Amino acid sequence: MAKIAYILLCHKDPEAVIQQAERLTSAGDCIAIHFDARGGTKDYARIRAALKDNPDVAFVRRRVRCGWGEWSLVAATLHGLRTAEAAFPRATHFYMLSGDCMPIKSAEYAHAFLERDDADYIESFDFFDSDWIKTGMKEDRLIYRHFVNERKHKRLFYWSLDLQRRLRLSRRVPSDLRMMIGSQWWCLRRRTIEAILDFCRARPDVLRFFRTTWIPDETFFQTLVRHLVPGPEIRARTLTFLIFSDYGMPVTFYNDHYHMLLSQDFLFARKISPEAQELKRRLGAVYASEGTEFSISGEGRNLYAFLTNRGRIGRRFAPRFWETEASLGRDRELLIVTCKKWHVAKRLLERVRQITNLPAVDYLFSEEHTPLPDLGGIQTTMEKRTRHRRALLRMLFDHYQTDRLMICLDPAHIALMQDFYSDRCTTRMLEIQTEFTDEYLLGHARRVGLAGEQTPPETIDRLLPTIRYDVQFESDRIRDAAFPHFHTIRERASVDENTGPLSQFLRIPPEQAREIAATEHLFVD
Repeated sequence: MAKIAYILLCHKDPEAVIQQAERLTSAGDCIAIHFDARGGTKDYARIRAALKDNPDVAFVRRRVRCGWGEWSLVAATLHGLRTAEAAFPRATHFYMLSGDCMPIKSAEYAHAFLERDDADYIESFDFFDSDWIKTGMKEDRLIYRHFVNERKHKRLFYWSLDLQRRLRLSRRVPSDLRMMIGSQWWCLRRRTIEAILDFCRARPDVLRFFRTTWIPDETFFQTLVRHLVPGPEIRARTLTFLIFSDYGMPVTFYNDHYHMLLSQDFLFARKISPEAQELKRRLGAVYASEGTEFSISGEGRNLYAFLTNRGRIGRRFAPRFWETEASLGRDRELLIVTCKKWHVAKRLLERVRQITNLPAVDYLFSEEHTPLPDLGGIQTTMEKRTRHRRALLRMLFDHYQTDRLMICLDPAHIALMQDFYSDRCTTRMLEIQTEFTDEYLLGHARRVGLAGEQTPPETIDRLLPTIRYDVQFESDRIRDAAFPHFHTIRERASVDENTGPLSQFLRIPPEQAREIAATEHLFVD
């Protein structure tokens, strides 16, 4: 049976450390605590006094003053591993934790999870070939020596780096190691930990190398595990759920994240806010529970991206609209139909084609499989279509030998609308306003990855109002843009009420417009 030895690195909040240790050991596991040497002496004494009679708690005697990005974090972890390995001979797995971590599954679930697969769980990606490092230094982390902390002594750090570059003082990576990188939060089997500790005793040269690398907690264990353990026995993932913001900072979880955290395919989560006492209490109860079933939906990261990005007009890495290319043509007319329910807009376009013979193209900037003629390759990918949008439409005008063309755009594509309205051609727009039931919004959330079949009802209840507001926000933003030649038809309106806007938008007789407005099942989901 799996027995976990937790390696807890912490530096503050003694009461939380005590609660964490009592919670984890009450389920039959054990814990080795490294309390940062920078932490208060009174706080450390308080922790030791509260836990001194617990046989499943061990304290790292050789405490290290830890600094972000330094070897000290690896040193503290190694001291914790040595302590745990000696104190808990029955431990089968060693799990790295911080004081900000909390379990999001029961101990029963965690033990069964680890027993199912004889493997190590650690992110381990090629340092040079992977894109794990998004910004900042990469190779320079390794080939130059870093003696000071970049956060504490920024000017000295970069002065030393620049000096080594100018003097060509680079060094080689140990030739027998394939450098790997990944998250510092891992869970390793006992035999892997024993192999790592044996390696450290046998290879002081490797330890000397890593001592002067930058952020070695992301490379040291990741490299050694890949060096010592056969590939099929490594699962290149972490069992700790964490999200990073656009600025590279870990996202903090609060009381209202409870149901979302339980539905993630992880055993722990970080960082939990120190103020989220209700969340900690509920998660602690979950860890001690028996027979609890968990519905895994795994939409957490997509949810975070959606909730933080909505409302941003100029998102990072969005298409750049200074690439105006050539005009569509002064004598041409572009008709834009915008509707969040794509199937409704497609029905309308099909009916317009039948009655007016007007060339019409569906959501060509939203759907890869939208039927398009061969235009020499410009139509092959969404990225090409968007980057060369005016050239694409020019070629469609030419292909259909027409001066009037109708297309569909999602309401979120207001930047595309603004670009087309800035062209010398005449641009007209029709917004189709539809009703959105909770069932439709839930289906939309599942289609775009914000929810899954197993997403808890509580998460859905919180998510639906946000999606509903987001849809309304897109519509309001279009109207606020005050586009000329703008018309609206509504699901709630009668056929007669929708006939006028359609007639004006398409510039067709009212009789034809009424025939389109009366399309059977136009608004049916």
